Amino acid sequence: MTSGILLKFTEWRVRHVSDRQFTLLLSFVVGFLAAVAGYVLHWIILNIQLLLTAGFDITSSNWMYLVLPVVGIYLTLLFVRYIVRDDIGHGITRVLYAISSKKSRIKGHNCWSSVVASAITIGFGGSVGAEAPIVLTGSAIGSNLGKLFRMDNKTMMLLVGCGASAAIAGVFKAPIAGLVFTLEVLMVDLTMASLLPILISSVTATCFTYIFTGSASLFNFSLDGSWTLERVPATILLGVCCGLFSLWFIRASNIFESIFERIGKNYLLRFALGGVVLSLLIFFFPSLFGEGYSSINILLNGKTEADWQTIMNNSIFYGHGDMLVLYIGLVMLTKVFATAATNGGGGCGGTFAPSLFMGAFGGFFFSRLWNMYQIGVYVPEKNFTLLGMAGVMTGVMHSPLTGIFLIAELTGGYALFIPLMIVCICAYLTIIIFEPHSIYGMRLARQGKLITHHTDHAVLTLMSLDSVIERDVTTVPSDMALGKLTHFISRSRMNIVPVVDDAGLLLGEIDVTKIRHIVFRTELYGHFNVSQLMTEPPAVLGENDPMDEVMKKFDSTDASMLPVIDSFGKLKGYVARAHLYSQYRQMVADLSAE
Repeated sequence: MTSGILLKFTEWRVRHVSDRQFTLLLSFVVGFLAAVAGYVLHWIILNIQLLLTAGFDITSSNWMYLVLPVVGIYLTLLFVRYIVRDDIGHGITRVLYAISSKKSRIKGHNCWSSVVASAITIGFGGSVGAEAPIVLTGSAIGSNLGKLFRMDNKTMMLLVGCGASAAIAGVFKAPIAGLVFTLEVLMVDLTMASLLPILISSVTATCFTYIFTGSASLFNFSLDGSWTLERVPATILLGVCCGLFSLWFIRASNIFESIFERIGKNYLLRFALGGVVLSLLIFFFPSLFGEGYSSINILLNGKTEADWQTIMNNSIFYGHGDMLVLYIGLVMLTKVFATAATNGGGGCGGTFAPSLFMGAFGGFFFSRLWNMYQIGVYVPEKNFTLLGMAGVMTGVMHSPLTGIFLIAELTGGYALFIPLMIVCICAYLTIIIFEPHSIYGMRLARQGKLITHHTDHAVLTLMSLDSVIERDVTTVPSDMALGKLTHFISRSRMNIVPVVDDAGLLLGEIDVTKIRHIVFRTELYGHFNVSQLMTEPPAVLGENDPMDEVMKKFDSTDASMLPVIDSFGKLKGYVARAHLYSQYRQMVADLSAE
């Protein structure tokens, strides 16, 4: 009954509402639902943390820090394994993969499963962020609405981008940051056709978040003195340091995660390793508990040493104000291990918040050392904490515009717009020397499945070899006589006849154009068989070959058709050069259309 109503609505919509208008309507719905998801997630996290940590003594370390994160990871592991039964980690990477390889199709359970899993993980102290799960949730909402109303692939990609931008805009109340995040990180091209829907989603999510939570910002910040030209050297050096901090974050994260990957599917061992590392780190450094936004606010709003020293509450460092710089440095360095241990052990969360956290601690650490050793003119530590957030996030995500606008919108720090630009640019120029791709795109880039703003590369990434394979081909055995071969040629629609053995393995091919001089000589029919006439194909395509490799093989051989085989050498079909280039030209036109 529901499908019948939906079908009737779709028919009515096609007659009365244009695709453009309907896309704008869906972008509004996506923005609203993403805002709801973000609000629900943070409400659950906040209440779990208040319930679990309300009675903690701030003057000493608490043994419950050894227990709570482990319980959270274990509950999340059970939820994912026995209820979701699917991998929901690496949220933003999964969105990128869906865009490049799944025609922007994201499974329906991602509309809610990441919210539940990350709420449990972070609420119990997992040292990860809620932003990546919300981006996956928002993108899944956009994808599934597109599937529900049978939108085309281009609109599906746009709706996924709308969901991602709405998620960022809603969580941080930063609509411009939501827009540029989609452009920089998800690589959705900015055209007049995509600008308006993404903006509608971002603004809608922002407005509804204001309705749900009020006007308070996620971070409170007041400018400590105006920025002056004398601080340019310190600002540039901070940007370079942020690039190096982000390099540490990316490299250390990959190394530690690879340890969990080598453990494989031994979930108990992964849980044990992740739980032990995380609980011990949080026990010694309670600032690592949860997202860590309360610690960031301490650094942003502190006015005296006593204010900043409250960051060491609940730890063995409490009361040792002389060890503040050491504590800040150690927390900054160990954050990456806490994040990797949370996800590797079975938790669910992203690296968005950890990059902001590490940036805030790195900016404060840099400025405190700068002032302690009087390297140059005095720099306000609060301001440099803010600049560090933008710098490290830029380096980790390879997104300078997102870093600039997110921090400016988030804190009202537009008075620091120029130093924000300097820090983000320097951080980006530093990190790309060592890492050409963001932490989200590294895995996909290695597989050749990362979308970029380069139109040719983007089209090749979006194209699927499977969609251009001609599977209805006539094959012949190697011992077939020439006389019988002529009958197969007369029925074949192709100039190429593949030769296979009994198992379907490709042995060679007959090029009809090369045997015309004997095909019509009946006196030779009994003297030749297929094995004598077949030749090796000029190149062979693997069924999992990336499209840029496929194009290179056609260009290098100048072949009109090439066979496709599986990993065992079994013939899957043929790809025609004309068909391949026709689809390529069509996708370029679609991608470039306004």
